[in-house]
Amino acid sequence: MIRRHDQVQPTTTDERLLSSKGDGEWVHADPWRVLRIQAEFVEGFGTLAEIGPGVGVFGSARTPRKDPMYAAAVRIGRGLAEAGYATITGGGPGIMEAANKGALEAGGVSVGLGIELPFEQALNRYVSLGINFRYFFARKVMFLKYSQGFVVMPGGFGTFDEAFEALTLVQTRKVTSFPIVLYGRTFWAPLLGWLEESVLADGYVYPRDLALLQLTDDPDEAVALATAPGPQPPSSPTTSMS
Repeated sequence: MIRRHDQVQPTTTDERLLSSKGDGEWVHADPWRVLRIQAEFVEGFGTLAEIGPGVGVFGSARTPRKDPMYAAAVRIGRGLAEAGYATITGGGPGIMEAANKGALEAGGVSVGLGIELPFEQALNRYVSLGINFRYFFARKVMFLKYSQGFVVMPGGFGTFDEAFEALTLVQTRKVTSFPIVLYGRTFWAPLLGWLEESVLADGYVYPRDLALLQLTDDPDEAVALATAPGPQPPSSPTTSMS
């Protein structure tokens, strides 16, 4: 960085660092946030580097414990543990809690990647290895780096965001291809129908892009699909979903 003319500052960086005067507003400035972001990446990489193969399980934080989807997520977490995979969730309640519960009770690695929010902040009690993030993008990198596949269960905007981000990164070959499994035919069928009838029909994606998504109603099949080698990404550039 070069400062000349009217951009020259009246004090040196060292002087400002060592000064005991002033308020604490500087810790909220963007350069300081860069260090916080760096710290989140360092902590995430350091914590998760040796968990072994993992599968991310996405789904609603609002799913009640008596819901059949909760029971299915428990079975999926258990199945992943029995297959030798860590279960990686957002660490919250609902589907996330259920998948972590299944993994923990089966003796597997139960990972929770939490996020600082005005609500849903606490990691659920079935997380055996957890990290709370300030920044969504740092958290997403950890999901994508340490998951060899994803099971996406019914959920809201956050679930859609995670599913479509993973799908886009596979489609555009920004990540090594991995399986993306949609669990719950009744829930996902209308979305898949719209993708075929509008998005595909109008040429915004290719058939091979939609083939990256796999659909099931069977928890055991979801585990098998998520732990299998991922479908191959498109061999040529595609029109991205934007």
